[in-house]
Amino acid sequence: MLEQYKTVYQGGTGEVVEKKSRFIATVRPVNSEEEALQFIEEMKKKYWDARHNCSAYVIGERREFMRCSDDGEPQGTAGKPMLEVLLGEDLYNTAVVVTRYFGGTLLGTGGLVRAYSKAVQEGLADSRIITKKHGILTEVGTDYNSVGKLQYLFAQNEIPIMDSTYGEDVKMQVLIPASEEGRIKKTVTEATSGQASVTDIKEVYFALSDGVHLLFDN
Repeated sequence: MLEQYKTVYQGGTGEVVEKKSRFIATVRPVNSEEEALQFIEEMKKKYWDARHNCSAYVIGERREFMRCSDDGEPQGTAGKPMLEVLLGEDLYNTAVVVTRYFGGTLLGTGGLVRAYSKAVQEGLADSRIITKKHGILTEVGTDYNSVGKLQYLFAQNEIPIMDSTYGEDVKMQVLIPASEEGRIKKTVTEATSGQASVTDIKEVYFALSDGVHLLFDN
């Protein structure tokens, strides 16, 4: 699993007008090539009357699936520059379709490259982009005497407490970055003189967006 990666959480749209040609970018998160292809077909049906619906996507931990299409534009003037914007932003599991309504004036190779690239940038600017981090959702059990100490420890190390249950003892669910797992668990053990129980629940990806921690299974 990647330690962390950037992706689109909520897709957006953007538009560029060049010499009366409209370039409408639609961005969407995708987790498989099948999803990407369905999205592209969906956009082609939505904008059935457009001259071109060019596309690009990057999918997989090692970007195993990277594809782009000029959809009738001169070779290399649409799909490739669109893909290069996605890669330049270091995005994973993201697809984009740029729809062109022809305005009657030829833009030339350079003009097309700039227009398609700019449209993707506008679409991404309207999207919600997050950084997913590989982590371990962990349950820490402790007596009431150590609660304050552990809360302080987690706050100091920017470890979010996702849930707390108060009964005979206290159980806290915390998100530990995978890269910090050993150090944090050792610190918990030392802080409680070995009295705290530490139990892994599952591996997850998590992200911080608008002050809220989001959890993902992959």
